Amino acid sequence: MSDKTIQTLTQEAIALLKQLISTQSFSSEEEGTALLIEAWFNNNNIPFKRENNNIWAYNKNFVAGKPLLLLNSHHDTVKPNQGYTRNPLAPAIEDGKLYGLGSNDAGGCLVSLIASFTYLYEAENLPYNVVIVASAEEESSGPKGLNSVLKHLPNLELAIVGEPTEMQLAIAEKGLLVLDVTITGTPGHAAHPNDDVSIYNAIPVIEWFRNYRFEHVSDVLGPMKMTVTGINAGKQHNVIPAECSLVVDVRVNDKYTNIEVLEIIRTELAAKFGDKVRVNPRSLHLNSSSIDKEHPLVQAGIELGRTTYGSPTLSDQSVLSCQSLKLGPGLSTRSHSADEYIFVNEIEEGIALYVKILSKFLNINSNKAEEAVAESEQ
Repeated sequence: MSDKTIQTLTQEAIALLKQLISTQSFSSEEEGTALLIEAWFNNNNIPFKRENNNIWAYNKNFVAGKPLLLLNSHHDTVKPNQGYTRNPLAPAIEDGKLYGLGSNDAGGCLVSLIASFTYLYEAENLPYNVVIVASAEEESSGPKGLNSVLKHLPNLELAIVGEPTEMQLAIAEKGLLVLDVTITGTPGHAAHPNDDVSIYNAIPVIEWFRNYRFEHVSDVLGPMKMTVTGINAGKQHNVIPAECSLVVDVRVNDKYTNIEVLEIIRTELAAKFGDKVRVNPRSLHLNSSSIDKEHPLVQAGIELGRTTYGSPTLSDQSVLSCQSLKLGPGLSTRSHSADEYIFVNEIEEGIALYVKILSKFLNINSNKAEEAVAESEQ
C-alpha cells in the first residue's frame, strides 16, 4: 500500500484534474496534459514510459509471466460545445460540481484510476501484473492512442476502461461501424423528364436503413441500431446529380463482428437495389466488447452493490481483444455537453470503489483496504 492515505491521494487527484482541465488537450494536442501526468508519477516515485502522448506504468512488484490487467482512461478532449456559458479551460467548483472541459469525459475517471493505482502500486504477491495507461487520441479514434501502445505491452488478459458509468458495471459496449453509402442515378438537366434521379433513389435506401432489423438481439446490449446521419447531393439547382451520398452510423452489438454486419448490409442492399447502391466502411476495427457477468472482477463489483448494464457509447474498449469492463465516476450524458462538470463526491466515491473492487479481485488485504477507504469517507 502507498504511504499516502486514500484521503490524501483523493485531494491530490482533484488538484490534478483541475490542472488537466486548465491545459488544452484536444485529440492529438495532449502534450501539456501528458507532462502533468508524468509529474504525478515522478512525484510518487513511480517509473513510467511514454510514447507520443501516451503514458504508462507497471505495478512495483511486476513478475514476468503473470497475466496482465490493464487500467486505462484518456486525457484528450473534444473541442468545447458551442453552448458553453463559462470558460471551458477554467476549472471551478460550485455547489459540489467541478466544471471544465474533460472533467466528466474522462478526467474524473483518469485521475481516479491514477490515484487508485498509486495507492495499490506497492502491493505484493498479486495474481495479476497491473499496468495503467493514460492514453491520447481516444476522442478521435486516432492512430497514436491506446491502440499504438498495445504492441509495447505483454499480452493483456483483462482491462478496466475508465469512462463515466456512475461507477456501475458496463459489462458490454456496442461497436461502431461508419458507412459511406452512394446511390447512383442518371445525371441530367432538371428541366427534362428523368425517372432515375439519384436523390429520389436514395429515399427507399434511407427507409431500408430505418426499418431493417438484424436477427440477433443481445441480452446485454439489445438490438443493433442503424441511423442515417448525413446526406449530400447536388451542387447546382438545375443539374440532376449522378450520385447521392449518405453517412450511416451503425452501433454493433456483441452478437456480430463489424465484418459480419458489413456483409449483411451489402448483401441485403444488393438484393433489393442491385448495383445502384455502393457501401464502403470508414473502418472495421471499432468492434463491440464485453466481459462475462460471472467473471470474478465483475462479481467483486456486484458484491459491493454495483449493477451491470450494456453501454451504447464507444470507448477505447473497441481496440482491445481481451475481456474488458467499463467503469468510472461521472454520468455519460454529461460528456461533450456545454458547461461539462463532475461532482467532487463522484471522484471521491470513484477512488474508494476502484480500490475496493481491485483489492477484492487482486486478493489484496481487503480489511486494510476497507479500513483505509472507511477512514477516507469519514
